[in-house]
Amino acid sequence: MSGQPLLRVRDLVVEFSTEHGVVRAVDRVSFDVFPNETLGLVGESGCGKTVTGLSILGLIPSPPGRIAGGSIQLDGRELVGLSESEFRRIRGRDVAMIFQEPMTALNPVFTIGSQMTDVLRRYKGLTRRQARAAAIELLAKVGIPAPDRRIDEYPHQLSGGMRQRVVIAMALSCGPKLIVADEPTTALDVTTQAQVLEQIVKLQQEFRMSMILVTHDLGVVAETCHRAIVMYCGRIAEKAEIGPLFGAPRHPYTVGLLESIPRVGVHEKEDLAVIPGMVPDLLHLPRGCRFADRCSRRQARCEEALPELDGDDESVTRVACFHPYERMS
Repeated sequence: MSGQPLLRVRDLVVEFSTEHGVVRAVDRVSFDVFPNETLGLVGESGCGKTVTGLSILGLIPSPPGRIAGGSIQLDGRELVGLSESEFRRIRGRDVAMIFQEPMTALNPVFTIGSQMTDVLRRYKGLTRRQARAAAIELLAKVGIPAPDRRIDEYPHQLSGGMRQRVVIAMALSCGPKLIVADEPTTALDVTTQAQVLEQIVKLQQEFRMSMILVTHDLGVVAETCHRAIVMYCGRIAEKAEIGPLFGAPRHPYTVGLLESIPRVGVHEKEDLAVIPGMVPDLLHLPRGCRFADRCSRRQARCEEALPELDGDDESVTRVACFHPYERMS
């Protein structure tokens, strides 16, 4: 990607205090997001991808969590260290989040319309009538039928797919520069997932926003993202453009994730490929590479030292591995 990034994250460290000690959920993570780009954050549960997304919006619960180091700059403004009141002025207007479970993002005792118009009146200074008209227009844009009727319904009166569309509409309502979408289709059935994803991509292009898509689904990443970051145990294992990532993955963990995707035409009696072993306990991390115990390419050095990302920010693919697969020629 060329030009200046909209979002710059550098050496981000996020820690949580537990009764057993301090857990470092995100460990020196750095990446950029450019204007109109969709960046995928991929990995197994507990790899730090959601915590990374929440950090950008200042939503890390404190205590027990805290940003222990690093920098997050949105359009040149440093976000680390902002007060809650300062973050409230940024959320919605400059950066917004689509949560994976809409019932936790919507207040069950207020109608859809009252929740949407409250956001529009607060951040855009619209009158009640103007806000209602804008909310109806947004509901139509995200594919909700009869929006002039649905706007007066409560969240429990809508299906899961419709509730997620409402959450998307609320995230878009103030025209933010950046959207963080955290597993936005996980709670939906397969057919609705495809519809909602298509809607998100269409609206992102229409509103010319940047987006970080947090997901464990590499199929979703292949369909929607320009670049992707593969995370493991709070660190970046590989970052690449989508073509090289799927065509010639370099980190053994990325290769394992791709090989475990079900494929059309594979005989039903054949077992899916799996990555052996378990993700290590973040309280008791190994000294060397965190993936070493599960890796078929490990050697003595892998158990003694922690690999860093190779190359520089101009590299098409960067990988944190002592024995990666060969680059694509």
